[in-house]
Amino acid sequence: MPGRDLALLIEAAKAAGEIAQRYWRSENTVWQKGADDPVSEADLAVDTYLRETLTAARPGYAWLSEETADDGARHGAETVFIVDPIDGTRAFIAGEKSWAHSLAVVRGGIPVAGVVYMPARDKLYAAASGAGATLNGAAISAGGAAAKSLLAARPAFDPKHWPGGAPDVARHFRPSLAYRMCLVAEGRFTGMLALRRTWEWDIAAGALICAEAGAAVSDRRGKRLAFNAKEPMADGVVAATEPFHADLIGRLNAG
Repeated sequence: MPGRDLALLIEAAKAAGEIAQRYWRSENTVWQKGADDPVSEADLAVDTYLRETLTAARPGYAWLSEETADDGARHGAETVFIVDPIDGTRAFIAGEKSWAHSLAVVRGGIPVAGVVYMPARDKLYAAASGAGATLNGAAISAGGAAAKSLLAARPAFDPKHWPGGAPDVARHFRPSLAYRMCLVAEGRFTGMLALRRTWEWDIAAGALICAEAGAAVSDRRGKRLAFNAKEPMADGVVAATEPFHADLIGRLNAG
């Protein structure tokens, strides 16, 4: 079943990419959902397409998306789609390339199929439970980076977050959380982290892709991520090769 769900997600993600690119670097009305929280016509158009297409194909699956009001119908559901129509909306609005469609199927709180598709970069990361992770159909694995490197926002390196001392590594950044996770899975970076509370739709697909590529994935306390929670947020996210993941968790939680 994860394989069939993955095929469905791949097909839907590619179609979503075609929709999004009609708005990218073109007319795209933008407004604010809240303080410094933009949303655009493209976000809603992609969300509508994915919701209608995926739930029609799997009517027994519940739905959770950044751009759909959460009516609570998913609570208690065994299987749910968890979707970010456009992860990296600010980058999308600015005409940059580092935005993605992040789609996952979660069963019993655990992602079993996931896709992160980046149309502007022609990158489609995918994974199904027990089947490994791929980029554009070719197998990928974490751990290929020559030197330790960490994808994280600059504030994450504030000493207050690191009672065990911040790691001495090269810091890099990408706007999309899903893309950061996939870059670890691809072996281009040793790890990534986000220390703030993190929405499930930002990380569900990336968490599976990382795990299937051989990386360790947890919240900032080192606990396993669980999805489709009543409040769909994780206590941060850390994805990295071992033993780098253990080192990061130890430094973050020393004492």
